[in-house]
Amino acid sequence: MRRRFFVNEVRNGHAHITGDDARHLTRVLRVEAGQRYEISDNRHVYLAEIETARKETVVFRTLEKFPEAAPSARLELFAALIKFDRFEWIVEKATELGVTEIVPVEATRSDRGLEKAAPKRMERWRRIALEASQQSRRPHLPEISEPVPLAAALARRATYRYVLDENPETGPIMDALPRSRSAEDIVAVLTGPEGGWTEEERVSFVGAGWTPVSLGPLILRAETAALAALAVISQAWPK
Repeated sequence: MRRRFFVNEVRNGHAHITGDDARHLTRVLRVEAGQRYEISDNRHVYLAEIETARKETVVFRTLEKFPEAAPSARLELFAALIKFDRFEWIVEKATELGVTEIVPVEATRSDRGLEKAAPKRMERWRRIALEASQQSRRPHLPEISEPVPLAAALARRATYRYVLDENPETGPIMDALPRSRSAEDIVAVLTGPEGGWTEEERVSFVGAGWTPVSLGPLILRAETAALAALAVISQAWPK
């Protein structure tokens, strides 16, 4: 299976990769003129051939535009900020699971200082998402949004909105899924911080119309819970 790379744009049948990305292609992957790969400009996917492979620049010539992928449900992850090494793992794996947008959320029990440091991590998170998108052969990159307070996350609209809650009285996620699911649906998943939700936050997300769901009786780490829920939902909706 051919590797897939993202490019900034395709113009007049050509695309360029420059700088560190080009050096990775030429020095690590050792790409050469004449080799064929897939490229995406985040709108369309093309079969392309390398025309030039120099240390600082790799030039592709498009050969064929692939048919558009069938529409699928939009999957949005609202993830409470946790320690950055674990949050990076969420970004990488959520990208592999097909999430459309990742929104970091400032929760009451998020570690102090994370919300102030998070904006400086945006470039790194987007880079992780880019690499995960290429590895998983996604046609489009996920959007990595700026961090928002919980109230702003709760105000976002979606067809279905689920919040993971470790409360023992919370029902299973499978029981909350609708019987009729459409590729036009927007499905939002909200996951909590390492310390869990406060009672005030529980009142707020229920009052905002989000559906609390559980992944079972075991207490999962925040990053594990987020990805387990995404795996269930990504398979439940039609592709």
